[in-house]
Amino acid sequence: MIQSRFLMCPPNHFGVEYVINPWMEGQIAATNSSRATEQWSRLHSILSRYAKVRSMSPVKGLPDLVFTANAAVVYGEVAVVSSFRYPERQPESQHYAEWLESDGFSVKTLPRDVLFEGAGDALFDRARPLLWFGYGLRSADSASTHLEKHIGLEVQLLELCDARFYHLDTCFCPLERGFLLYFPDAFTPRSNAVIERRIRAEQRFAVPENDALHFACNAVNIGSKVILNEASPGTVAWLEGNKFEVIKTPMSEFMRSGGAAKCLSLRLDESHPITLGRDSYTL
Repeated sequence: MIQSRFLMCPPNHFGVEYVINPWMEGQIAATNSSRATEQWSRLHSILSRYAKVRSMSPVKGLPDLVFTANAAVVYGEVAVVSSFRYPERQPESQHYAEWLESDGFSVKTLPRDVLFEGAGDALFDRARPLLWFGYGLRSADSASTHLEKHIGLEVQLLELCDARFYHLDTCFCPLERGFLLYFPDAFTPRSNAVIERRIRAEQRFAVPENDALHFACNAVNIGSKVILNEASPGTVAWLEGNKFEVIKTPMSEFMRSGGAAKCLSLRLDESHPITLGRDSYTL
């Protein structure tokens, strides 16, 4: 079996230095550097049990570079690099692009006026060739046509409507075998209807608000493992009942900035070499 690959960035320069989402309010200079390093290292250690983890160098003055999920969306040998909404994060794109190019990816960029924040808003369905794409808060719906061109997969738009869940990966987590964790209140009614139409009821689980606020959906899924900050007994029971193993690891320092396990990692081996039978899904 080919081992999965992830990209992480050490939190040497991590901290809340500005406010660009509700989680950052009141958190400037409040992070504990040693605790952040301990939490990041534990996540790195857990991911390293099940995947190969690569690291990129942190850069002083870019505290959010640690959130590598926002670097790009990667598919096969192509990496479509982010075009950030806020000036504070825009310099990150060059560093991500340089690392991805050095790792052998064909790096693609979007027009500067097309907002796109990488795998924070672009998540692959784990069972079929489909890219779920969240827009409305950080990324623009117009990015979808560029993604379809560069990646060659269908892109399903989902509109986000709650500023607390500013990226798709904070409220929507596709899992292996076509399962899904999500927080419906983060989406418009129209987008919830799309989710309900495309994923059968028994394969999707609407997490309670408290779980969403503890970033249960901001999880890393590797095979049967679901790695996350925290989840309630009901959410854990649903996952375990569907043959997933839940691994909890504290992410409190990074939550001050609005991120957790998924935000801190970028999967580098996304592909869909096998097309599964359509009778497994509601299309």
